[in-house]
Amino acid sequence: MDLKTALEESTIALNLFMNNKFSEALELLRPWSKTSMYHALGYSTMHAMQAAMTFEQQDILSAIATMKEALHTCQRYRKKNSVVESLSSLVSKQGTDQLTEEEMHAEMCYAECLLQKAALMLVQDENMINFLKGGIKIRTSYNIYKECQQIVEMTHNHVKTDVYSQFEGGVKLGIGAFNLMLSLLPSRILRLLEFIGFSGNREMGLSMLREGASVHSLRAVLCVLTLLMYQTYITVGSLILFYTARIRILKGQFESAQQKFEECIAAQQEWRQIHHLCYWELMWSYIFQQNWLKAYQYADLLCKESRWSQAIYVFQKAAILSMLPEEDVKRMGEDVEAIFRRVEGLKQRFAGKSIPTEKFAVRKARRYNSPNPVKLVLPSLEMMYVWNGFAILGKHAELTERMLITIEQAEAKLNKVQNPTEYQVDDECLVQLLKGLCLKYLHRPLQAELCFNRVVQSERRIRYDHYLVPFTLYEMGLLYKQEGDWNKARRFIETARNNYKDYSMESRLHFRIHAAMNSLSNSPIMTP
Repeated sequence: MDLKTALEESTIALNLFMNNKFSEALELLRPWSKTSMYHALGYSTMHAMQAAMTFEQQDILSAIATMKEALHTCQRYRKKNSVVESLSSLVSKQGTDQLTEEEMHAEMCYAECLLQKAALMLVQDENMINFLKGGIKIRTSYNIYKECQQIVEMTHNHVKTDVYSQFEGGVKLGIGAFNLMLSLLPSRILRLLEFIGFSGNREMGLSMLREGASVHSLRAVLCVLTLLMYQTYITVGSLILFYTARIRILKGQFESAQQKFEECIAAQQEWRQIHHLCYWELMWSYIFQQNWLKAYQYADLLCKESRWSQAIYVFQKAAILSMLPEEDVKRMGEDVEAIFRRVEGLKQRFAGKSIPTEKFAVRKARRYNSPNPVKLVLPSLEMMYVWNGFAILGKHAELTERMLITIEQAEAKLNKVQNPTEYQVDDECLVQLLKGLCLKYLHRPLQAELCFNRVVQSERRIRYDHYLVPFTLYEMGLLYKQEGDWNKARRFIETARNNYKDYSMESRLHFRIHAAMNSLSNSPIMTP
């Protein structure tokens, strides 16, 4: 595929990605991702973005592997005596003429991939070796960008083809973003970085990004997004603290994470949105610890301050309160039933569509619209599962054991019900799913399988929470994968994907299934 066509297809893929058509974008790029530098760059970048959003170790490792392949692809197109390896070749105008347009683009694509790989390595493991390796890669990437900038300066008066304009736009993005982001670092660190060759000129960075945004190129939209990120999240120090804390949450280091979130909140007062991100994470960290009072405090703050999704915040607040003794709730002046009844009126619509998680919360809260409402069972833990929280909780065995005790107490209470309601089977199945999850993470597979089977066997008796069966089948698949039975894992996950539709949180499950099937595709095939 020639360079012009590759750029055109990559632009189409970027547009698909920006319009939330992630799978279509990846499918467009995948066939050429090992032979075209731009397909390789786009394909690996999308994997890197997924890893950055999830912070899941498997996603990070997958993204690093994909980025490594992209670097190999770009390397094949680089001039053997590459730009960085031969700085003297750029001192004269004749040196730039020795590079073809394809080789110029290869240098820039290589720099972009190298920078992203460095970032992924730093996220993967915060040890000193990765820090040094990442730093070297960042320095190399920056040097390549500087040499590419020299090419642009030396060829300023040349006739600019569309392919050349694409190269120029990429240089403006790279140099502009480097200068802008480095300029936001503390002055003491910036002086050190400038001493070893980096540049942190904010005005220059903003100027280049604005120029890049105005050029018709693949990277114009990325220049715009970088400028928007700067305008929206100028407090980079707070964001660094936030992501440091977030990584610790994902590792199950809850006390340490809570401390970092508190530091992040104290670091600045101008951008309350960052506070709200911290409140959300703090709420969940205290839920994992079953510190319901602290979790309630942050849920209450979100209800009062954030407008992102009032329906979810209010549901979370009521769900947390429902985990506390009734006398404590009354002493706090709260009415759980009244709070649940508020949820439906807070549902939002974007572009004519409801947020799936809000729809789920609204449907669950409708129980309280009845004159004699039937209380939800473990609603806070159910939402924790919806937000994939058990995968985080499961990294902390002691807290998982404590959560299992809470679930078993709810199970015992359900077993003692004298006059079952219409929700009885649904509630029992929910408890079995949650119990099975805890047992899975505690490495008690036979007990977990028994719980999951109880849900599946009750399928015809479930009246409202039909999502429970496909989600349980998916979890059974993961359980079998954990135990090394790849064939059985695939079978159960495929059953969850193919045999069920029109249930709550369907798209969320399909995202999880997609990730699981990708991991299974590289697994050994074993006989039952």
